[in-house]
Amino acid sequence: MDLKFSAEDEQFRAEVRSFLAEKLTPDMREAALKTTTVFADKDLAMRWQKILLEKGWAVPAWPREHGGTDWTPTQKYIFGEECAKARAPGLIPLGLRMLAPVLFKYGTDEQKRHYLPRMLSGVHYWCQGYSEPGSGSDLSSLKCAALRDGDDYVVNGTKIWTTHAHFADHIFCLVRTDSGSKPQAGITFLLIPMNTPGITVEPIITLAGDHEVNQVFFDDVRVPQSHRVGPENEGWTVAKYLLEFERGGGGASPRLKVELEELKAIAQREHADGATLIADPGFRNRLAELEIRTAALEFAELSNLARMSRGGSPGPGSSLAKNTSVDIEQSINTLKLEAIHYYGLPHANFISLNGHNEAWPGPEYAETVTARYLNSRAASVFGGSKEVQKNIIAKAVLGL
Repeated sequence: MDLKFSAEDEQFRAEVRSFLAEKLTPDMREAALKTTTVFADKDLAMRWQKILLEKGWAVPAWPREHGGTDWTPTQKYIFGEECAKARAPGLIPLGLRMLAPVLFKYGTDEQKRHYLPRMLSGVHYWCQGYSEPGSGSDLSSLKCAALRDGDDYVVNGTKIWTTHAHFADHIFCLVRTDSGSKPQAGITFLLIPMNTPGITVEPIITLAGDHEVNQVFFDDVRVPQSHRVGPENEGWTVAKYLLEFERGGGGASPRLKVELEELKAIAQREHADGATLIADPGFRNRLAELEIRTAALEFAELSNLARMSRGGSPGPGSSLAKNTSVDIEQSINTLKLEAIHYYGLPHANFISLNGHNEAWPGPEYAETVTARYLNSRAASVFGGSKEVQKNIIAKAVLGL
């Protein structure tokens, strides 16, 4: 693989850097730095989405007729890398990166006309209704039922671990429409407004102290059949396509490289046995291993971007990318937590988040380490557990 960027690519990089320097305000950078959850705060993310939309850069992976950029895979990578270096907040991917590709492939013309512009402008804010109590990694066992009644489905059941459901005004949802066939064959994909009568959202507070996920209850919720994506009972096929983009449709390596630089900076300041951590051979070796694995992930992601630019999808390789990026990130967070030793106080990030910066007794770089460490543990489960991804890799990639 040729790792040298062309003159045109470097010119594009300069344009991105100039844009970020002008539009990414200090308070937005600060808020992004304080983010300890998977997704940025809604207000921050929507503010940044509006800025990118005005520039025409909000959805580089979308077709140009729907607001995309026609960027090359290299330009997409450069944009992601520079945003990560600048500490730009991430856009909420549930609609823009996950549901949108599904609508491009399976949605009706009317669904595309209605949902895509509202998704892009931020008028609609989406959450995902997949997991249920007892049906997470084994998603095909879901029980949330949708029964036909005239031109509607009537939905009853519950979804759990629903990220940002307390903010969302729409949910894309997997429901059971046929309990008599094999599990995968009786599932349907529905789009449901969250203000529909019968929907209740209850918060779940995580070990890290975050309110990021929720449980959603459906009690006789009526959904028009026109809100179905794809044929009835074929939602499993739609869902698998969406999961390719959730698990590996983006690029994690630029962000991981930034986090590695943060880890190096901590190791240069913290000491053990009278010397800096960066001088410790054991610590240095663990750091070098993570740098090598991140570089390998970067090559895989660039290859994936090239495939997607030719009209392909991430495919089963997204499972490998998901497992690899999660493992690297968790290892980085573990090393950070070890490096800051007694500054790893639980909920330390709430001190500054509540406007009491002067109350935090430790260095600024240690403030969010514990919360990020705790939050990142869930990444081994959400989007499909590590064990499920290994099974997919064994079957679809290795042919076992």
